[in-house]
Amino acid sequence: MIVDVALYQDGSRVEGPEDISDLVDMARRDGGFVWLGLAEPSQAEFDMVVGELNFHPLAVEDAISANQRPKIEDYDGLTFFVLKTVFFDQKAQEITTGELMCFIDSHFIVTVRHGEGHPLSKIRHELEEKPDLLQLGPFSVLHAVVDRVIDGYTNIATQLEEEVVAVENKVFTGKRQTYSEEIYFLKREIIEFKHAIEPLVVPISRLFSGFVHAVPERLKPFFRDTSDHLLQACEQASGLDSLITSVLQADLAHIQVQQNIDVRRISAWVALASGPTMLAGIYGMNFHHMPELSTKYGYYIVLGVMVTLTAFLFRTFKKSGWL
Repeated sequence: MIVDVALYQDGSRVEGPEDISDLVDMARRDGGFVWLGLAEPSQAEFDMVVGELNFHPLAVEDAISANQRPKIEDYDGLTFFVLKTVFFDQKAQEITTGELMCFIDSHFIVTVRHGEGHPLSKIRHELEEKPDLLQLGPFSVLHAVVDRVIDGYTNIATQLEEEVVAVENKVFTGKRQTYSEEIYFLKREIIEFKHAIEPLVVPISRLFSGFVHAVPERLKPFFRDTSDHLLQACEQASGLDSLITSVLQADLAHIQVQQNIDVRRISAWVALASGPTMLAGIYGMNFHHMPELSTKYGYYIVLGVMVTLTAFLFRTFKKSGWL
């Protein structure tokens, strides 16, 4: 679906022909650039855009497959930029991703959204209120899009941190309960988040390091600032990954400690029962020539020994913390 298409000259949106190729021709002739936004385009719509703007075949192939890692490519003057959009459902504790593809020429930019993605209409309206930025050309649009997406990364990193802290507090409440399943699924979402954002570090750095010569000098500090925000989100995600791994290990260790305590208690109770059982077993063997069988108070003596031995063992285990 074609969301919006417009011609921008001197930082302002101007009227132009409806045909996309005519708009681009007008931009090349009179200056300015065309911004075309597509959301989940059909094959026919994308083929039309390809035919109008003469995209490089490799760029078209990447766009159609719609399963790309974040990257930046230069196809004979056409810059192809891919980044992942990320969303986090706190209720379901689930990360979902989409893709944004940008085709940038000196006189046009085409943004293609696949899957879950940030609506770009708000970004367009905000940029139209900043003609000084729009005057810098199509890369000003790319910066606005990338900056908004990376702001989303930062927000999601904060939400994930809240979830990690919450499950950490559960683990150390001292309750006889394991949270390993919840921790595992949260760790899986953190890893998916890392895989979505970390590959973007290199493409962003190339926008201000001179790899793409078409980027205006005035925009390079903006891309550098955006890169700093991305690195911050990546570091936060890596820290969360390490922390949730430690929480999982602590949860498993907590369960193991509880099991050890249970085993010690069981062993202590078995030991308490073993003394009387041994004495009863000995005097239940029914041999005729056993000492003390004919003693008048032998029964009471054996009972006393049983009680004394059991009390001694109970006091010993209690003092050592086994009971």
